[in-house]
Amino acid sequence: MPDRPAAARAGKAAKTAKPGKTPASGKTRARGDRPADRAAVRANARGDGPGGGSSARVDVRKTYKLFIGGAFPRSESGRSYPAAGPDGAVLAHVALASRKDVRDAVVAARKAVAGWAGATAYNRGQVLYRVAELLQGRAAQFAAESVANEGVSRAEAERQVAEAIDRWVWYAGWPDKIAQVAGAANPVAGPYFNFSVPEPTGVVALIAPAAPGLLGLVSVLAPVIATGNTAVVVASESAPLPAVTLAEVLATSDVPPGVVNILTGRAAELAPVLAAHMDVNAIDLTGAAAADRAELARLAAGNVKRVFTADDDWAAPPGPARMLAFLEIKTVWHPIGV
Repeated sequence: MPDRPAAARAGKAAKTAKPGKTPASGKTRARGDRPADRAAVRANARGDGPGGGSSARVDVRKTYKLFIGGAFPRSESGRSYPAAGPDGAVLAHVALASRKDVRDAVVAARKAVAGWAGATAYNRGQVLYRVAELLQGRAAQFAAESVANEGVSRAEAERQVAEAIDRWVWYAGWPDKIAQVAGAANPVAGPYFNFSVPEPTGVVALIAPAAPGLLGLVSVLAPVIATGNTAVVVASESAPLPAVTLAEVLATSDVPPGVVNILTGRAAELAPVLAAHMDVNAIDLTGAAAADRAELARLAAGNVKRVFTADDDWAAPPGPARMLAFLEIKTVWHPIGV
């Protein structure tokens, strides 16, 4: 039987070649030959990623919204702002939260307090561990967003993401142990038992650090919810993409709606509203500008909020200080023999 024409043989080879491999060698292309992380994130935000340029279809364009009460609403103001990389190139337009969005987030957080604080410590630990599993599944996406949004190297982004996941797992192991560290059975003169029992503070406002985006956010958020509090988080203004992706992880996990609420926007606009809000029990000013902290602490005094500020080294191992900062100690007396 005569051989087929060379053109036909070449066409068949091109059709049967697997994606990412050349028909001639069958070798996978090196990482450097693939699209850069920053270009991929931009393409995803514009909706013209892989396949977007084809006349057959256009990729679904991603919208970056707020996360309030387990849902993803747009800002009630309808505003947004451009999230850009270090080179100034716009990666996406992110929702710009307003004062009304802050109030809605606090209402959602307050509604979730009873259920989350009333859950068993073991259950909270299991829920948080499930979040770590989902974070691991999105590790590559988090790393790509860190490269694009913060300008770190790929290796540094992967290291930070790995540390963030490990830190979340570390805090997931604490809910059923913190009572042994913060609580006590106290010696008293009389026929009584006297116990010091830690309890959640309630609704905690968090001003997340500007960088590192994911690691800094996890470092301030995980200890707050591990101890049974609910949180309203103001994400990094300059690097909001990891926060929005974390919200997507939380929405698909077992964390009850309202336990974590994430707002993107300007910390200078949102932080004073949270500091003065009468239904917020504590505020973490770690991500607030140093020049603004005194005024925010003054506003927080209106309802005697607990104010916590620490300039942590995010590369250092975590400790229990951030968990203990948002616990109240209840003293219980009980007669012996009753």
